[in-house]
Amino acid sequence: MLKKVSTTKAPAAIGPYSQGIVANGFLFASGQIPIVPETGEIADGDITVQAHQVMKNIGEVLKEAGSSFEGVVKTTCFLADMADFGAFNGVYEQYFTGKPARSCVAVKELPKKVLCEVEVIAVVNS
Repeated sequence: MLKKVSTTKAPAAIGPYSQGIVANGFLFASGQIPIVPETGEIADGDITVQAHQVMKNIGEVLKEAGSSFEGVVKTTCFLADMADFGAFNGVYEQYFTGKPARSCVAVKELPKKVLCEVEVIAVVNS
């Protein structure tokens, strides 16, 4: 059975999708961008500021699903500019201390012209 994950502590989906789906003991989370849930606005700042907001949003989706950063087994990271790779990694490693498998690519453009987006797959603790 599939269970939709939804929390007001992370940005609402900006399209026809869920924040995440739990299936067979895993959370498949949609990509999170640096929207501040309380205001609906993009976190104002450089890649470091935006990456921290993305991680906060991911943390809330993980929590709602019954998981945590330690339960993440795979991430996919999207950057608007590969020149931000080092600074992004500096933030990333503060949250993903278990060093899950990862892909990181630069893309032409991200939704709302943000600097980064991250999606995760995680084990659910239930």
